[in-house]
Amino acid sequence: MKKAIMNRVSTIVLRIALAVIGSIVLAICIFALPGGWAGAAKEYPNDPDVVFAMRGILVVLYAAAIPFFAALYQALKLVKYIDQNRAFSKLSVLALQRIAYSGLTISAIFAAGLPFFYIWAQKDDAPGLIVIAMGFSGAAFTVAVFATVVQRLLRQAIAIKSENDLTV
Repeated sequence: MKKAIMNRVSTIVLRIALAVIGSIVLAICIFALPGGWAGAAKEYPNDPDVVFAMRGILVVLYAAAIPFFAALYQALKLVKYIDQNRAFSKLSVLALQRIAYSGLTISAIFAAGLPFFYIWAQKDDAPGLIVIAMGFSGAAFTVAVFATVVQRLLRQAIAIKSENDLTV
């Protein structure tokens, strides 16, 4: 009884954490990023290259938000499967596969956007911007690799479980 309650509480906490993360990213996309579009031209009125680079970075950030929210949705589905005691199912494997694809997509988007970060870093003399962009790309790639490893482990566990079910 206590174990079931603790499992339920842990998944509720995980859902809350996912909702908070999603809310923060959504708020950034709605409130913070649009100001950067107009602010780029105001801050660098005589340098169209930097304005172009900053607007390119904004496009990269919005493009990365799409697979991020797709992965977040899949993570919520995965938590639902855990609540329903269907963690060891093909649906969970599919959700993990989609999270991995989303991570790879985000990583590719940030890697493709590195030239924008480079232009801005060169003009603003801030080489740390490139490191930040590479960090985002690397973090998304790490999530994709982790999801792929967990997906393989889950497939093996499902195979072992089905063998044991057939043995009885």
